Amino acid sequence: MADRRDEELQIARIEEELTPSANGMGRRAFLGTAAATAAAASLVSRSAFAGPPAPAAKGLAATPPAGFSPFSAPGRVVKVTKKDCLQANQLYPKPEAAKEMLTRALTELTGKPDLPTAIQQFLHKDDIVVVKVNGIAKQNMGTNKELVLPFLEGMLAAGIPAANITVLEQYGDFLAGTRITPANVPAGIKVVTHGNGNATMEYRLIPGTGTSTKFTRYLTEATAAINFALIKDHSICGYTGQLKNMTHGCSINPHDFHVHHASPQIAQMYAQDVIKSRVRLNIADGYKVMADGGPLWKRPEMVKIHEAVYASTDPVAMDTIGWEVVEKLRADLNLKTLTEAGREPAYIKAAGDLGLGISDRSKITLKEVAI
Repeated sequence: MADRRDEELQIARIEEELTPSANGMGRRAFLGTAAATAAAASLVSRSAFAGPPAPAAKGLAATPPAGFSPFSAPGRVVKVTKKDCLQANQLYPKPEAAKEMLTRALTELTGKPDLPTAIQQFLHKDDIVVVKVNGIAKQNMGTNKELVLPFLEGMLAAGIPAANITVLEQYGDFLAGTRITPANVPAGIKVVTHGNGNATMEYRLIPGTGTSTKFTRYLTEATAAINFALIKDHSICGYTGQLKNMTHGCSINPHDFHVHHASPQIAQMYAQDVIKSRVRLNIADGYKVMADGGPLWKRPEMVKIHEAVYASTDPVAMDTIGWEVVEKLRADLNLKTLTEAGREPAYIKAAGDLGLGISDRSKITLKEVAI
């Protein structure tokens, strides 16, 4: 029941941002620059939900198994498209198409000949792996099981024991949105939710925010993380993709890190050793793109078919490309840019400035493959 109440509270906060005010804009847009001073003040004052003052943070960086160096390609993103890859309902990809697109994305990224060998470039057989998915928009637009399940099977084929693999989402309803269940994953793989709890680390003050948090033990007890995110508008922070899926999706008080459009909070949270030392691969489920009304399923007319899968080891580069995709769709729909709408995802550049990846579009290589 506590998980359910917390989920409802978080969704209510997001819905408040989507509710038009007297001038027809969402609450966040209405507040605009007039709220900047108050928002900045809130960044340097401790939230009531943030827990007690935190001592100096204990290092929680993960270390790859001895002798193993995970593949890394900063600034490189692979995009694979396939026409007519969706099922008749136009919601979910065809299983065979999703596996083919995933395989091609990872073999193009790594230069390896098949999916298991490509996965071996990111993960060692001795790794403890958490796979973070995203289902906040429920079954209309969650990370599709058709894309995740082949990756799980590929990990097994790559020699990673099922007992070392955990699929993670925040709440039960969000997990249901992905349609991933303990019954449809390979035997032995765990499927869990953290409900903004299950943390064993001490509270940690996030620099530049004045607020502390903990990250779920499913992340801190893993040695590696695989990040399956989406390409979506977000009513508070403008864009939500790889970075936010790990920061707000794995912490116990994500609502305390939304003020000032979640910038620089998302960047500062991702910069924590808990996250940045674990995420080995970012995969964007781009079968659909949400141009406005996100992250919930509130404006289905603003969601369009995209038929793409993206892969990168660089979450900042991937979010830069994702933001670009959303802006193009917004232009096609005659919407203001996210900057004009008052919610530019400035955290993406902030993450680049922190050395978490490349945000300068001129330095990002996007390889597009149509199959």
